[in-house]
Amino acid sequence: MQEIHGPMELLIELKEAYVAYENAQSFNAEFNALYEPAKYMLSLGGKKMRPVMLLLANKMAGGHLEDALPAAFAIEIFHNFTLVHDDIMDDADKRRGNPSVHVKYNPNQAILSGDVMAIKAYQYVIDHYEPSLGFKLLGIFNKMATEVCEGQQLDMDFETMDDVEIPEYFKMIELKTSVLIAAAMQMGALIGGCSDDKAMHFYEYCKNAGIAFQVQDDILDTFGDEQKTGKKVGGDIANNKKTYLYLKSLELGSTQQKLDLKRLFTQNGISEEEKIRMVTDIYKDTHVIGFAKEVMAAYMQLSDSHAKSLQLGEEKEKVLMDFSNMLVQRDS
Repeated sequence: MQEIHGPMELLIELKEAYVAYENAQSFNAEFNALYEPAKYMLSLGGKKMRPVMLLLANKMAGGHLEDALPAAFAIEIFHNFTLVHDDIMDDADKRRGNPSVHVKYNPNQAILSGDVMAIKAYQYVIDHYEPSLGFKLLGIFNKMATEVCEGQQLDMDFETMDDVEIPEYFKMIELKTSVLIAAAMQMGALIGGCSDDKAMHFYEYCKNAGIAFQVQDDILDTFGDEQKTGKKVGGDIANNKKTYLYLKSLELGSTQQKLDLKRLFTQNGISEEEKIRMVTDIYKDTHVIGFAKEVMAAYMQLSDSHAKSLQLGEEKEKVLMDFSNMLVQRDS
């Protein structure tokens, strides 16, 4: 029987194993201009949450770490590809406290390097798993990759839409953010030998925790510490992102606050700093953070219900629930 540590100890153990594997991977030195931005992006660190969650599911399923590492790298390099392109689309100049790839290099080089990162992600699945399992993993990967693109399109659409409903917002973050980490866990569980049905419980456990994770990310974007998050505070407001905070404030605010919010998100002629300050003040006045935390709690309850449905035993079940709580109750 595998030894199961506490969630923090296990998180550190799995992350260290993953980072060692990632650092051992190499790219074609002949095309350094193509691969250098990819290596730079990976070198910026990050929490490595997605590969760690894949490795966690694999461990909970009784699998072997070395079997899951290639898929973990595939998930992480794909995630970083999406960030490279997202930063270009959002005109974001910082990523993890450092210059974004398109800023350090140039947009064309960043786009092409992002493209090859996506291709490499598929290659790691194809090259490391026997055909029947590999075919199943690729099906999950393809579905996830398509949904991430659909989520990004919705996110961009929302910037120019006058009316976005809160359910539409949650659909967008499910696609853009949550399905990637959910697919990571589903893949890890299958590599570990789980049945398709049990792997889907891992998927749902992680999908719901991922939605809560994104709501917390929305909070941190406006009210977090830039030194801890590595991102400029107020970036969502500056980019007219219709987050849960914005949509719920429109629902809760006074007539004047609603008019002010819509004006601030559609008109120019005001400095970015002043816009962020004014919108943040409305968020505070409507006490929207309290509602956001209630929503997070509801999604965490759904996540916990799927963790229990896995019937892994009390020890593993507690690790899963503690782990998801750690991801949501964070300040970076």
